[in-house]
Amino acid sequence: MNELWNQIELSWTWLTASSQWHGPDGIPHRLLQHVWYSGVSLLCAAVIGLALGLLAGHTGRGGFLAITLANVARAIPTFGLVLFVVVIDYSITPVLVALVALAVPPILVNTFEGVRGVDPDAKDAARGVGMTGWGVLWHAELPMALPLILLGLRTSAIQVVATATIAAYPGFGGLGRYIIDGLARGDYQLVVGGTVLVVALALIVQLIFAGLRRLVVSPGLLGSARPS
Repeated sequence: MNELWNQIELSWTWLTASSQWHGPDGIPHRLLQHVWYSGVSLLCAAVIGLALGLLAGHTGRGGFLAITLANVARAIPTFGLVLFVVVIDYSITPVLVALVALAVPPILVNTFEGVRGVDPDAKDAARGVGMTGWGVLWHAELPMALPLILLGLRTSAIQVVATATIAAYPGFGGLGRYIIDGLARGDYQLVVGGTVLVVALALIVQLIFAGLRRLVVSPGLLGSARPS
């Protein structure tokens, strides 16, 4: 217990030191790098996952292929993918590719399941008032699938924030820089401090999605999402 308390005290000292909040190795700079890596990856994954999920769920075609591809992407070791592609192209691109591959499956699967699971009576009613196929998707299926879609986005966002620490391994920035450098130097104050920052960022992301869910989802649908 004393050892744990000492680590917490050392980490707090590191986090609150003024020197950690300035310069290219300071917390604000590393945090912005981490948020940029995570945000770009999540945006790309959302475009891919939402497009494929909405299309497959609405048309009822390609669902098996979409789920299969998502499961294959889940099976790819993110760290191994980064190291493999870095050998070919030493840039931030491999990290982003790996993070996108990690983030697409929950978004794709939840979007597909959310749209496919919409009550057929609701879709029939939308068609009955003269809506076209795309009108049914945007005005009936999408709103009712939102709880699951947001759950998929939240799951992906948290996974990406946690996994973006791998950007530091091939020599790039982000909060993972503290963890990698701390392990290399045997400086566990740095490791714990970096870990605390990553966990705090993941919790903030979760709170943002919880607020977004309450803001955009109909109250009658708030309890309808199930884990991906």
